[in-house]
Amino acid sequence: MTSSRKLLRELVAIPSVNPAFLPADDPRAGEQRVAEFLAATAAHGGLDIAFQKVFRGRANLLARLPARGPARRHILLAPHMDTVGDPAMRPSLFEPTLRNGRLYGRGACDTKGSIAAMLTALLQVAGSRRRPAHTEITLAALVDEENSQSGSRALVNSGLSADLAIVGEPTRLQVVTAHKGDLWLKLETRGKSAHGARPELGRNAVHAMAKIVNLLETEYADQLRQRRHPLLGYPTVNVGSISGGTQPNIVPAHCAISIDRRTLPGETERGVHSELKALLAKHKLKAELISTKNAPCLPLETNPNLPLVQEFLTSVGQTRPVGVDFFCDAAVLARGGIPSIVFGPGDIAQAHTADEWISLASLDRATDLLTQFLLSQP
Repeated sequence: MTSSRKLLRELVAIPSVNPAFLPADDPRAGEQRVAEFLAATAAHGGLDIAFQKVFRGRANLLARLPARGPARRHILLAPHMDTVGDPAMRPSLFEPTLRNGRLYGRGACDTKGSIAAMLTALLQVAGSRRRPAHTEITLAALVDEENSQSGSRALVNSGLSADLAIVGEPTRLQVVTAHKGDLWLKLETRGKSAHGARPELGRNAVHAMAKIVNLLETEYADQLRQRRHPLLGYPTVNVGSISGGTQPNIVPAHCAISIDRRTLPGETERGVHSELKALLAKHKLKAELISTKNAPCLPLETNPNLPLVQEFLTSVGQTRPVGVDFFCDAAVLARGGIPSIVFGPGDIAQAHTADEWISLASLDRATDLLTQFLLSQP
């Protein structure tokens, strides 16, 4: 039987960088090699295999363990296969390294650790005499979580249904029932160019934007801090980049900023646009507001009192769920009608870092907990 440690080393050694971070012809881009490796491993363990095309050369992998009898329940395990890139794209990123009880390498915790734990657990269940009689279990290894969540959107659009999705993310083995959403927005101000020697003849778009940046980082941020969610705290705003003008001796006619706006359950893209426009109008500031993501990353809020959620909480020895600031595929699946929680080994603090790592003890514990829960199913 393949161990989760061995499986994770093999997964880290197969680059699967989201093509959004690399040229499309870069051999390290895309999830297909990981999907094919997982398919071979899962098929060898007796699971039914299917690929679900999302983009050319990029497909979700569905590895299914059918119920032995009539299926009355369906559990979905949903980690993602893609990883972020790195400014230097060092070859050592994809060389799994063991050191001090940790495995280092790109994707080790985000989320190849979850893939390894979930597939290993599923294979152990498939080979067990205690295999559930009336519960179908599917591992859906998804593409494109790090960019547009196209994999989870395709899964939902296919009509797949489940009674519970456990979305693999590094949660330090805490059961998560709520996470924030994320909107990426752009604000643009327009001015009038003029010679730097006669600035009074122009209208400075950078100056206008400076007022807006100050407003967002002070009054608007304070306004957001008045909203509270019991698991998530308050929503946030961050001005992440600014660009404007061409050279010092020309009054700039254009300026743009990019904004990251983390949302709470109940907040909508339309509502955020409306409040920002009202704030600018209140201060007599003019700017064009644009959403820069193809689709908003939605917040998640799953009822922790749902029977299967309570079963999972009890199974892992947790009395109350937690919330996290980051977003993931769980919200997409939940909006598609699949009650979803987030759970996995590793810590989000290590995700996307130059020296990403995962604790092997956390990986082992995740595998054991998932196996225990799946074997407890009817």
